[in-house]
Amino acid sequence: MNTYDETDPYDGTTERTFAAFPPAQGRGFAQTWWGQAWLKALEDTALDSQQVKTGRRLARAGAVGAVSVRPGRITAVVQDRDRTPHRADVLLEELSGEQWDRFLETAVERAGHIAALLDREMPPHLVEDAAAAGVELLPGLGDLEPRCDCGAWDHCGHTTALCYQVARLLDQDPFVLLLMRGRAERALLDDLQARTAAPAPVEASDLREGVDAAEAFVAGGILPPLPEPPELPEGPGTPPSLDTETPPPPGVDPAALEFLAARTAAEAHRLLLEARRGQGSPEELTLGQDAVRLALGDPGPAVAERLAAGSGRDMEGLAAAVRAWRYGGVAALSVLEEERAVVGEELARARAVLDAAWDDDERPPLTARGDRWTVPGTGSQLRLGRDGRWWPYREERGRWVPAGAPAHDPATALASAEEAAPTG
Repeated sequence: MNTYDETDPYDGTTERTFAAFPPAQGRGFAQTWWGQAWLKALEDTALDSQQVKTGRRLARAGAVGAVSVRPGRITAVVQDRDRTPHRADVLLEELSGEQWDRFLETAVERAGHIAALLDREMPPHLVEDAAAAGVELLPGLGDLEPRCDCGAWDHCGHTTALCYQVARLLDQDPFVLLLMRGRAERALLDDLQARTAAPAPVEASDLREGVDAAEAFVAGGILPPLPEPPELPEGPGTPPSLDTETPPPPGVDPAALEFLAARTAAEAHRLLLEARRGQGSPEELTLGQDAVRLALGDPGPAVAERLAAGSGRDMEGLAAAVRAWRYGGVAALSVLEEERAVVGEELARARAVLDAAWDDDERPPLTARGDRWTVPGTGSQLRLGRDGRWWPYREERGRWVPAGAPAHDPATALASAEEAAPTG
């Protein structure tokens, strides 16, 4: 992880300086959803796609120096290919005091929000709840305002390179975004702690004597509040063993039942954990999808064969489906097993993204069929999901299988596919 320089992120100061990243050819700049949202704001704002490519190339080459982050501004010195230094700044509007109050009230409404931030994660529900309260945390179209001494009036290669490096910082620590919006980490956590500990103020109007008879009659049928939920167990329970001296009835497989009971306990614990964190109910799975979910528990060969047969797959197909599920759940499974046509506006957007992903002399040859773009002779393939993300695939033993997590940048996804190629 990048080291901190000069300032302490926990002492409440309003500026942090991060040491320069080393060159990282072929690597993606954002792996988290909030880091990708930051880059989308940049790429949607920049009017010149060539400058975006130049900035990405400079960032990969390690041309961005130490990055200074403070409320409303990020700054770094970026060197051109000829080593000419330029000071690049990108401005982001700070939240007002009223907006911070609404954000903090939103953050303390769900216990999982603060826990996720402390784990250096940006929970989607926090961003959505804040937006519903009129507080936009992540930048949108036109929110990233460039300033560079090269004289460019729009995003140039220097400000673009700075934004790409900041996406890496955001991946590691979402408090970087909150500092840009105006609050240092220590001050923010202190305020959150004060709000969770402070009792609700009592209004003078509530200190009246007696209760109105009509109000008491109306409230008579109201149930008392529910008790506090029990403490969440650390893990799922262990189902009882079915290995007894009594032979099983015909058609009953004790090993399969033990496996199913263990997976059911694990799924119940996961659903309980999500419910306590305030996450919504999952969509109902189809029979084929549920078979893949069960196979995540590494069943024995006999159970795996039953899951494969019951879901209409062979053993290699089930293994590929399990691999896809680990990368992205139902969405990844759909990309693996459904080939769809990409036409019209979606095809035009896909071609534009592919054209902007590489310089002209770096772009690999791609053969398109439906939602799949293959690099001939390399065993690498890109698949376009319905949400606009690109999924890396590799050919193994005549079958295309997932090779990594999806990315909004097709160059990043293709690099993941190439890294997954077998060596030797």
